[in-house]
Amino acid sequence: MEKETKEKKIPNHVGIIIDGNRRWAKERNLPTFEGHNKGFRKLKQVSSWFFSRGVKIVSVYAFSTENWQRAPEEVNFLMKLIRQGLDDILEVAKDKKTQVLFSGRLAELPGDLPEACQEVMNQTKHFKDGIFNICLNYGGRSEIIDAIRKIVSNNVTVEQIHEGMLKKYFYQPDLPDPDIIVRTSGEQRTSNFLLWQAAYSELFFMKKYWPDFEELDAVAVINEYNQRERRLGGDAVENKK
Repeated sequence: MEKETKEKKIPNHVGIIIDGNRRWAKERNLPTFEGHNKGFRKLKQVSSWFFSRGVKIVSVYAFSTENWQRAPEEVNFLMKLIRQGLDDILEVAKDKKTQVLFSGRLAELPGDLPEACQEVMNQTKHFKDGIFNICLNYGGRSEIIDAIRKIVSNNVTVEQIHEGMLKKYFYQPDLPDPDIIVRTSGEQRTSNFLLWQAAYSELFFMKKYWPDFEELDAVAVINEYNQRERRLGGDAVENKK
C-alpha cells in the first residue's frame, strides 16, 4: 500500500531533441518539406502536453548550429516555416499563459527573424504557467564559447571563475538543468544539445520519429523519469525541485 501511495516524481525540466522529420517523410514517399511541416505542428503542441502534467519547463532543439550544412533550399524552408509559425506559438503561449524563450545565436538568423523572436519573448515574459525554451541556431559548444568570450570581454579574473559564475553567461542562466532529455527517431546521442546543462540529465531514446510524437508519448516520458533512480554523483536521491 505504501508503494501505491508514493508520490509520483515529475521532471521539472524536460529537454527534447526533435529528430526524424526527413526519415518520416521518406518512408511515406513524401517530400522532405512535408516531414518538417508535420514536425513543426508537433512543436506547437508539445509544451502543453507536458505543462498540463506538472512539468514546468520544456526545452526543444529546433535548429542547431550544424543544421546550416544542409541543402540551402531545406534551410530556407525551415527558416520560413519558423518565421511563419511564430504567430501560432505566441497565440498558444498567450492562451496557456506560458513564457516563450529562444536560446542560441539569434543575431545570425535571417531577415527579421531575430526581431520577431525577441517580440515573442517580450510579449510572454510575464507569464508564469510554464516556460517553453526553443533552442534555435543553438549549439552546446557555441554556448560555452560565447560565455567565455563574454567573460574575457568583462575582464573577469581567474579567481572569479567558478561553475556558478560561468552559468551566468549562458543564454538562459536562470533555467535549471534538464532532469531528462528525450531524443526521438532511435538515434542515441545528444548532438551538442545543452552540453553543460545535461551533465546529470537522464537520457531517454525513443524509436518513433518526431512527427509521430503524441500526447501519450509525453506521458511515457514522465513515467520513464518516475522509474529512474537519480544519484547525481552520490547516493540515490529523490527528484528535488
